[in-house]
Amino acid sequence: MGRHFIDTNIIVYANDGRHPGKQKCALDLVAAALRDGSGVISTQVLQEYANVALGKLGQRQDVVLRQLVLLERLEVVHQTPALVRRAVELRGLYGITFWDAAIVAAAESGGCDRIVSEDLNAGQFYGGVAVVNPFA
Repeated sequence: MGRHFIDTNIIVYANDGRHPGKQKCALDLVAAALRDGSGVISTQVLQEYANVALGKLGQRQDVVLRQLVLLERLEVVHQTPALVRRAVELRGLYGITFWDAAIVAAAESGGCDRIVSEDLNAGQFYGGVAVVNPFA
């Protein structure tokens, strides 16, 4: 089994009880990634999750902090100037948003063979990394 990059939307669904089917799928995915060490995220994912959790999901600060500590057990790709430049290249190459391109750049940097996401086009390859939608 290869390494997979977990996009922010998967982390958000794992914490969102309004969508029970997606929540269970996302929780199973994150739990398996923590168990087998195959999951990768980035500092961008941590930031986006915290922003959505504190705002849209209305989670308490202590809950978000506990979740962040748990997510830090995954491999975390830290943003660098080189990753920002790569995101700009990917944005131009694929016509995706800068933030999606930053996810792809982090997945490449983390040695991932796939990105698990609901946001990017499932089945497409970006920079040699395939996108899989676990909810499809």
